[in-house]
Amino acid sequence: MSNKILTFGEVMMRISPSNNKTLQQSKEVEFFFGGTEMNVAASLSTFGCDVKHITNVSNDFVGDSAISYMKSLGINISQVNKNEHPLGLYFLEVGSSVRPSRIAYNRLNGSFANINPNDIDWNTALQDCEYFHWTGITPGISENTYLALKQGLEIAKEKGINITTDPAYRSNLWNYGRKGQEVLKELVGLSTIFIGGVNEINEILGTQFSSDKDGFIEASKTLLNTTPSIQKVFDKVRIGKDASNQLTKGRAWADNQYIETTGIEVNQVVDRIGTGDAFAAGLIYGLMHFDYQKALDFANAACALKHTILGDVNLASVADVLEVVNGNLGGRIKR
Repeated sequence: MSNKILTFGEVMMRISPSNNKTLQQSKEVEFFFGGTEMNVAASLSTFGCDVKHITNVSNDFVGDSAISYMKSLGINISQVNKNEHPLGLYFLEVGSSVRPSRIAYNRLNGSFANINPNDIDWNTALQDCEYFHWTGITPGISENTYLALKQGLEIAKEKGINITTDPAYRSNLWNYGRKGQEVLKELVGLSTIFIGGVNEINEILGTQFSSDKDGFIEASKTLLNTTPSIQKVFDKVRIGKDASNQLTKGRAWADNQYIETTGIEVNQVVDRIGTGDAFAAGLIYGLMHFDYQKALDFANAACALKHTILGDVNLASVADVLEVVNGNLGGRIKR
């Protein structure tokens, strides 16, 4: 079985005050490189998979730094291109307890938004590929990112590649003339594995299913009936007591069966950014190595662990995740 996985999406710089400060009160900031699909690639590379990421970065030392970061994580960057637009940015204030985190984006005229679809050699990129992962953020950025992604998905579908989608809808995007619901429905129709829940299905199909177990099952059945290419639905459920205390669990509808995990509580959240990406990476790895139940357990454990790791990327190893899957939640020092 090949371990070749392809991801396509923006790489951004995250700028954030340290120690839970607001930007207004801080005189120093930290920065991290991230981006939804790149986060998935980085986690899968940490798991030992062969992963290639396609993106555009700025033609300056910032873009060079982003490329160096991806290389340091073991990501294949052979199809990362540069242009004269700046790397996308986002600013994060990390919340605590009853104060939520806040994010402001600066990405709509960035290097990825201005990608040239004709610069991507999808046939080469998808050669010997087993999984292609995309999210709903990418087609929402610009006409060019939508067209590039659509080209890649059409070729991947022709090749019979597993196409995983996290069709995240971001209302602050979709400013270039296309309607998010229509585009996501179209592109999900080119995909095979849906990583999302009732909210995402309702958004795409215009339905009003409830978020309880029965609603999830009915929503999943409806998605599979109306979108024949989708074969399975995997959902990350997060229940937040406050910004510092989260409970994660997973549920799925696969082969006409409902599957769920036990909940994992994280009492001291270090960083919530990238937790959904950690779930997606854990799921892809799990589907490549385990049955559906263990794959879902692995995804949920990866998601829980990411809450404890600073930055956008989940740096937990397969062994780390399996420790949590096996119930070792005490956090004792390993000597």
